[in-house]
Amino acid sequence: MTLEAFQPSEPLTLGVELELQLVNTRDYDLTHYARNMLRLMAQRDLPGSVVPEMTDGMIEISTDPCHDWSEVAAQLGQIRDALVQSADKLGIAIVGGGTHPFQQWHQQRIYDKPRFQELSQLYGYLTKQFTVFGQHVHVGCPDADTALYTLHCLSRYIPHFIALSASSPFVQGQDTAFDSARLTSVSAFPLSGRAPCVLTWAEFERYFDKMAHTGVVQSMKDFYWDIRPKPAYGTVEVRVFDTPLTIQRAAALAGYVQCLVAWFQTERPFAPSEDDYLVYSYNRFQACRFGLEAVCVDPETGAHQALRDQLLGTFEHLAHFAQTCQATGALALLRAEVEEGRNDARWLRERQAHENLLSEVVRQASRRFRMA
Repeated sequence: MTLEAFQPSEPLTLGVELELQLVNTRDYDLTHYARNMLRLMAQRDLPGSVVPEMTDGMIEISTDPCHDWSEVAAQLGQIRDALVQSADKLGIAIVGGGTHPFQQWHQQRIYDKPRFQELSQLYGYLTKQFTVFGQHVHVGCPDADTALYTLHCLSRYIPHFIALSASSPFVQGQDTAFDSARLTSVSAFPLSGRAPCVLTWAEFERYFDKMAHTGVVQSMKDFYWDIRPKPAYGTVEVRVFDTPLTIQRAAALAGYVQCLVAWFQTERPFAPSEDDYLVYSYNRFQACRFGLEAVCVDPETGAHQALRDQLLGTFEHLAHFAQTCQATGALALLRAEVEEGRNDARWLRERQAHENLLSEVVRQASRRFRMA
């Protein structure tokens, strides 16, 4: 098995994928309605796609290639509206968030698709525990080497992406004390984590050939890295986001990634090396555990800095690129919430503190998804 050729794409174009929860409207637990939802959605003329995911209580929606965050928001909004209408016909609801707060993994069913069944045979109970929900953002790259450069630059900002999107504080009825508990499920897979620090596509092809020779991987789909190249699309794919509770926030996060990539590909500000990854896992953990209250370490200087301060400084630095990418509104939305110390994990905890009933929290989250 050889690595497919990298297909250049229009630089800075965006594609967004969202994994979404299907819940009943009785107690708002996950419900096995993926096949019914897909049947109804197949009758609609929509941008992007709606496809199954690992288990029957989840689906994935995606956009077509977009040029800016407002186009992402428009496409996701159109798909969302169709989802809500279909869900209403079925008597169920659609919810964002990185985890369902109280579902029991052993009650989930693997969707009847050959790849999912193969993964279930290989990974056992981990596949049902993979009933977690993420947002993936693709950004277009003009060539393969630029894609790898972009990937390693983006790796510096993994804590930003985690903290901004964190929406999975509850697992199996318990507050985990993490803002993003979802990523612990992803980390259980043997080919998760960070990509190897290779800087040219020729070197990456040699790495892939060695991995394929072992029989461990057959395609890029077998890597569950936080960020990975997607040769068939000509993109770099950021995979650490929890699914936000709203379409607007999902689009704003894509706009932030686009602004960063515009900076990287225009000015080439960094010279990536293995040393960049010295504290990668530690900073990733900090963002998962503490969200916007995390403290991150600079691998070069050893300096510790509040993640919130890093974010605000980065937003300021990206102001020019935000104008170029027509993403000023996206950064303004995110900035306001960072200044207030708010993310979706905090919203969920506040609702639970008020209601003391997770099923009511999910009901309110489903209302929020359909309106914003």
